[in-house]
Amino acid sequence: MLPTTQTLLIFGVSTFALLVVPGPSVVYVTTRSLEQGRVAGLTAMLGLETGAFVHAVLAATGLASLLAASPVAFTTIKWVGAGYLVYLAIRQFRVRDTDAEHTKATTSRWTLFRDGVLVDLLNPKTAIFFVAFLPQFVDPSRGAASTQMMTLGLCFVLLACICDGAYALVSGGIGERLGRSARASNRVNRATSGVYVLLAVVAVSS
Repeated sequence: MLPTTQTLLIFGVSTFALLVVPGPSVVYVTTRSLEQGRVAGLTAMLGLETGAFVHAVLAATGLASLLAASPVAFTTIKWVGAGYLVYLAIRQFRVRDTDAEHTKATTSRWTLFRDGVLVDLLNPKTAIFFVAFLPQFVDPSRGAASTQMMTLGLCFVLLACICDGAYALVSGGIGERLGRSARASNRVNRATSGVYVLLAVVAVSS
């Protein structure tokens, strides 16, 4: 059996409140939208939510719990994820206003999608979130916990699509205006690079 409508409603409100707070996913989709427009941002969003879907499957099957229980696995993924954020920071920092059109032309949708998947998958906190948060809404009297957790996970992915998609659309509109100014574009690149580094530091220090 599936969770009750009331449970899904409470879960949805709680999840949405968490999703609107900027994190690695929001930073990534916002950056791509500012640089390359709404389509690029939405492509990045699909990558992020694909990663979230994988986390949901891992949580429903119990594999995420094994990750959370293994200090070595958790630490490894944490450092790999932080390293990937640093890589994105360096790549962002090296973009110059003279490279803007070249970047737009050469960054494929596959690259945007792939980076989105990796940003989400290499964030162990997302796995911990699913392991710690979803079970709070599971009712043993309503059947298999795995089915309920998968349903909740799909609800999370849907809400994440809405939230991150909104960031992509708004940021894409802002990017169209900033794109007329090379100086503004450079400032966005530097600021985004700094945010990536900050997120990497937070990831390894927690």
